[in-house]
Formats: sequence, C-alpha cells, structure tokens
Amino acid sequence: MPATALSPAPTLQAGMGALPHPSGTTFRVWAPNADAVAVVGPFNDWDHTTHPLTHEADGYWAADVADLGPGTEYKFWLRTGKNELTRHDPYAREVTHSAGNSVVPNHDFDWEDDQFQMPAWNELVIYELHVGTFNAPDPSRPGTFLDVVEKLGYLRELGINAIEIMPPTEFPGGRSWGYNPAHPFALETDYGGPQAFKELVKQAHRHGIAVILDVVYNHFGPGDLDLWQFDGWQENDGGGIYFYNDWRAETPWGHNRPDYGRPEVRRYIRDNALMWLEDYRVDGLRCDSISHIRNVDGSNDPARDLPEGWSLMKWINEEIQAKMPWKITIAEDLQGNPYITRTAEQDGQGFAAQWDAAFVNIVRDALTTPHDADRHLPAVAEILAHAYNGDAFQRIIYTESHDEVANGKSRVTEEIMPGDAHSWFPKKRATLGAALVFTAPGIPMMFQGQEMLADGYFSDDQPLEWEHAEQHAGLVHLYRDLIRLRRNLDGQTRGLLGQHTDITHLNDSDKILAFRRWDQGGAGDETIILANFADQTHPAYTIGLPAGGQWRVRFNSDWEGYDEEFGNFESVDSEATEGEYDGLPFHATFGLAPYSVLIISQQGA
Repeated sequence: MPATALSPAPTLQAGMGALPHPSGTTFRVWAPNADAVAVVGPFNDWDHTTHPLTHEADGYWAADVADLGPGTEYKFWLRTGKNELTRHDPYAREVTHSAGNSVVPNHDFDWEDDQFQMPAWNELVIYELHVGTFNAPDPSRPGTFLDVVEKLGYLRELGINAIEIMPPTEFPGGRSWGYNPAHPFALETDYGGPQAFKELVKQAHRHGIAVILDVVYNHFGPGDLDLWQFDGWQENDGGGIYFYNDWRAETPWGHNRPDYGRPEVRRYIRDNALMWLEDYRVDGLRCDSISHIRNVDGSNDPARDLPEGWSLMKWINEEIQAKMPWKITIAEDLQGNPYITRTAEQDGQGFAAQWDAAFVNIVRDALTTPHDADRHLPAVAEILAHAYNGDAFQRIIYTESHDEVANGKSRVTEEIMPGDAHSWFPKKRATLGAALVFTAPGIPMMFQGQEMLADGYFSDDQPLEWEHAEQHAGLVHLYRDLIRLRRNLDGQTRGLLGQHTDITHLNDSDKILAFRRWDQGGAGDETIILANFADQTHPAYTIGLPAGGQWRVRFNSDWEGYDEEFGNFESVDSEATEGEYDGLPFHATFGLAPYSVLIISQQGA
C-alpha cells in the first residue's frame, strides 16, 4: 500500500559541486558538521589555507575560484573538530578513478541535430546490455561506450529501438556489474567517461534507439565510498549524513542505505535522476530494487516500510512527468505491487512500467521443466494475460535479464540442457519463450546475446562472443522477424500493439495454448498466437477464430531458415470455417510442430 507522503526537499541555492564558468569555477558542498571546508588540488599544492569555502546557510559551503576550468583535479578538505578529512565531491561528474580525484567537468558537447522522438510505450523493444562486456574487442580491458556505438547498426537492423544500460557510474576497479556505485554522478572512467557517454546517446538517437539508464538508489557503495561519514559525523558506527545511522541502514549490500528522510539527501537523489534525463538526454531510467527503497527488507511487511523512500520516488516521478512526460521510468520491484505503476493521483508511485517477476519465473519454469507432462499451462496462460492496473504496457516481460542469467542461474538454453546449450531441445524451447515475450501483452526485453544463443552465464569479465551471431545467423533472423511483427512494421499485426488479450484455447493435456491480441479489431489487427509446449507434431490442429476469411501464418518458429536442425514443418494459410469453437464464431486448422509458435493474422487494408 502507498505510504504517507513527505514534503519535497526545499529548494536549495542553485548548483552543487563544481560549476565551471568563463572566468573560473564555483564550488559548493553540503557538510553540516564541518567547522571549516576548502577546495584543494594540484593547483594549490593541496594547501587547504589557499582556497577556503565560505559557510552559507544550512550546512552549505561555497567559494568561487578564478582561473580554474574544466579538467582541473580537486577534492574537498574538511575539518570537523580535531579531524581533518579529504573527500571527493559528492556531485563530481568526473573522477580520475574511483579512489583518485574529482575533476571539474566540461559541459561543452555538440549534440548537433539531436531531435530524438521517444517511441510510444507499446512500441518499445528493449535490449539490456552491459558496457564492459557487450562489445569488448580486447578481452584484457572492458568495453567502452564507444565500443557500444560500433554495434548500434546491428541493433537497429535487429529492430531494437531502446537499449537499457546496466549502471555505468563510477565503481571500484574496471570491471563490475555496476550495482556498487562509488560516485553516483560520475561516469565510469574505464568506459570512457562523460563525453563518450554523451556520444553514445547521440549516436543511439541517430539510429532511432532510445537510451534507458539503470540507476541505483537503494544503496551506495560499499567500496571507495567517500560519501561514507562524509563530514566526519556518524551515529552507531553508521554512514553519516548521507545514510541512515540506525536499523534502516541495513541492506543486502551493507549498512549503506541513503537517508531518504533528509531533505538534502532527497535532493541529491532527485538531482541525480534529473541530470541523466536533462544533461545527458537519456530517454528513461530503470530504478534498481525499488522494493529496498520502500521497505528495509524489500518485502511487503508494513512494519519494515520506509514511507520516506516511497515518497521520494513518487516525487521524482512527479517531477519527470511534469517536465518530460515522454521519458519512461521503470521500476524493478519484483513484488507484483500494482501501486508501483499507479499514478500519483491514484496513490501510486508513478512509474510507467515495472519488471514482471511472475512472467519470467512462470515462463522460464515452463521452458526448463524436463518432462512435457510436468509443464503447467494454466499458470502460463494466466501470466500471459496479466496486466497491472488494466494497462498491458505497465510491465516489462522477458525470459533473460542480468539477474536471470547469473547468481547461480544461466541462460535459458543452458538451464534446459547444461553443457549442450546449442542442441535442438534448448534452441526450440528458448525460441518458444522468445515468441511469447514478443507476443504477450507488455514491453518486451531481451538480454545481450540472447538472439545469438549466448550460452553459459553472464559475468562482468567474459565478453559477449560475437562469432555466435554468424554461427547462429538464422536465430538472429528469427528474433528480427519477431521484433518486426511485434512493432507491426508491415501493418498486419497491430493487435500486438493493443491493450486487449484473451486466452482462447488451453489444452493442458497436449500442452497447447492459443491467445488473441487486438487493438481495435478487424483485419490486420486481430492477431492469434498458437504455442506448442510439447515434443509432438500436430498436422492439423483446430483453434477458434474471431472472424471468417483467410488467416495467414506470419511466423512459424519451426522454419528451417532459422536453424538447419528445425523440422521445417509446414503450416499453411487457412480459410476459416463458420461454427463456434473456443467460444469464437469461426475456426480453422493449422500444422503445428514440436515446441513451436505460430503467429497468425488476416490481410490488412
């Protein structure tokens, strides 16, 4: 349930961190317990007496330093009582490395003619990637933002119109998933830093691809974390001013949960979210583990709720809606809570969509269960038709994500047949799952390499093997065809963009189901998906249809063009016969191969 709202943080004096201007740089930092603050660096031989900051109101300190510009290395020196500290700038946009120095940012960047238009939610197809491994030409170093740019043409041809980037903010070392942010405002130096990231966003937009950024607000650190006891103050050996200092600090990643109740910390997180959307022009945010922002344990136990965490994310979503309603915010909550994607006016948290854990768990279970008889199709049918708050596109659906292919789990193909992931059974059942992702109601998402049958499990030190794209060019073609149909690029499957879903046929004995998708209805709109979850061929399988006339098979996952091991069992177009079947007024028969999916529709106008 929604929590009691707090007031937003008060408007602070404009600008935090290092703010370059034509004649120098203004530095501003929040350190309420410090007795003195200065900016230090090579420019003053790290002498804290040279450039002291003036104490402003409410714990803020600031100074303008002439003749210091972008590229200048610096840190803040603080004295609290008898303790002297040297700290990174919490708002640093750039660092030399996670344990190095902050760098005055260079905001100059030529965006040229960037006028990108974000696709509508029902047209999005998301490709999740990890910068360090997606395209790493030299395995001895992580890939960079510019290495990702080199593959944008490939993604565009695949049909992708949104990439979701695992957290690229500065973390300790050069290799990480990114969910241990040391410097939340700075981009990872080993990935190329802020200018290279802006180039990636610009080039993605030129390819018609939106950029969704993964952000981590449920914890900071724990490594190389200068936010920890930033100005020397703490309670209970806690993290100081940026963190809770009691039981609320506890997370699965350490006692490092930000204090969502402090106005200055709320502003810090809000400023971070808006920075990505405004200054870096990203098109959306995927917020990691929202359940651990609204609740200490990431559960639905009200005794462990964090009302101020709930209201913080609600406030951020309201600001984004007011300023940039075309940008998407996605929650990873994984608790099936409909309030996450309800509007603020409906007491919701205001996210546009949320990852649907039930979909991935139930569908993956159906795909990986060894024996056909044990597959439970009623559960699959129920989750295929699910929608949060009556909106088909408030959920992200997938069979693979970074979490689902690591942490003791593997790629779907590897789970089906460990050590033999490129054989017939894994290929057939994994592509069956892919077809469900691209035809069920929801925003479809895939994980890097899924289309080229990447096997094993995801690791931040194992680059994606691009030779798989050539070895399995047919399967890449299969994904391309599915995405084309999902986006209705040929005008024959508009139903896959629509709000309406009906499970029309459920045969749990033979493990076959069919469902109907439609927007307004009629030819070119009504789309039928017929899926076989068993190792059995059906030369003429009958299903109900909503209208008479000819129904064309737009996609048959058993086509040998997708893989030479596939059966190429032909499923031809069929003329509907009048007569009620599956509760529909017409019916027809189609050939159906083992572990295969057909996508069927009528000729559009």
